[in-house]
Amino acid sequence: MGSSFGQLFRISTFGESHGGGVGVIVDGCPPRLELDIEAIQAELDRRKPGQSKITTPRKEDDRVEILSGLLDGVTLGTPIAMLVRNQDQRPGDYQQMQVAFRPSHADATYQAKYGIQARSGGGRASARETIGRVAAGAIAKQLLAKAHGCEVLAWVKRIHTIEAAIDPSDVSLAAVEANIVRCPDPLAASQMIERIEAIGREGDSCGGVIECLVRRPPVGLGMPVFDKLEADLAKAVMSLPATKGFEIGSGFGGTLLKGSEHNDAFLPTEDGSLHTATNNSGGIQGGISNGEEIVIRVAFKPTATIRKAQQTIDASGQATTLAAKGRHDPCVLPRAVPMVEAMVALVLADHLLLQQGQCSLW
Repeated sequence: MGSSFGQLFRISTFGESHGGGVGVIVDGCPPRLELDIEAIQAELDRRKPGQSKITTPRKEDDRVEILSGLLDGVTLGTPIAMLVRNQDQRPGDYQQMQVAFRPSHADATYQAKYGIQARSGGGRASARETIGRVAAGAIAKQLLAKAHGCEVLAWVKRIHTIEAAIDPSDVSLAAVEANIVRCPDPLAASQMIERIEAIGREGDSCGGVIECLVRRPPVGLGMPVFDKLEADLAKAVMSLPATKGFEIGSGFGGTLLKGSEHNDAFLPTEDGSLHTATNNSGGIQGGISNGEEIVIRVAFKPTATIRKAQQTIDASGQATTLAAKGRHDPCVLPRAVPMVEAMVALVLADHLLLQQGQCSLW
């Protein structure tokens, strides 16, 4: 329960942070899709720990093993199983947390719900679970690119109180990957790195906002009422660890505008396609994509596990303090960029298959 996502393009992730490994089963990927295996590995490299001075020092190569579903790099239409083995587990780092719940982490709620928990590294609540999502999302991105020339690109927009000045239409993957914080504004990026390092030295953590852009999305994705495209996008990204907020298009800022200011005027086109003068809708109207760029923003809270001593309780409900040990990101956002891209791509791939099944007969 709770480890599967999607309807036609469906994934199921498995594994714990300090177990033997983590992975995913992708079911519903169309046959005869030629996959670039190195592109899948490249996405995992963007997510892996130990990649820079502002991420957790845990050392994992995160090399993906594809166990099924391919023949000579081409999809068979059968389930694709992918596995990444854990190599640098240190369950001993979490002995103290076996008797003290980490504030704002999943320890207490998992224990209350199940009466048992994988305390080492948070188990399924660990961001290491997202390896399976990123691997599956890499397949979804290739499907979208080959079927519709669609690109999914995310970046760090804000860290703590430092916000980048970015025009989403100008952002490129090269600009995002040009620095370790994955912010395409070089000046803001250097300030962000300094802020993360300073807060980390204090034994503390910080959060921020990731923005994601979908270029050349297919028109017509999403369905009325309960399966609106933005509703599924919200569920997808809000299922990621540490997420606390979701916006699309104008987001909460749109509440400050009048209808005449906010409405996206339609413009005439020679081929009869939809095109709007502005994009306050964020590429989705009535729950259905209109072909304009989809723009979303996701808020991430500060990392819950910090070295500063905090008031908490133990498993018996008695007061205690906890200064967490172990290896943790002082800010999750740089490594969360490929996670957001993956979840967005998974939603779009799923809705693309649903759209073809519903509307391609005539």
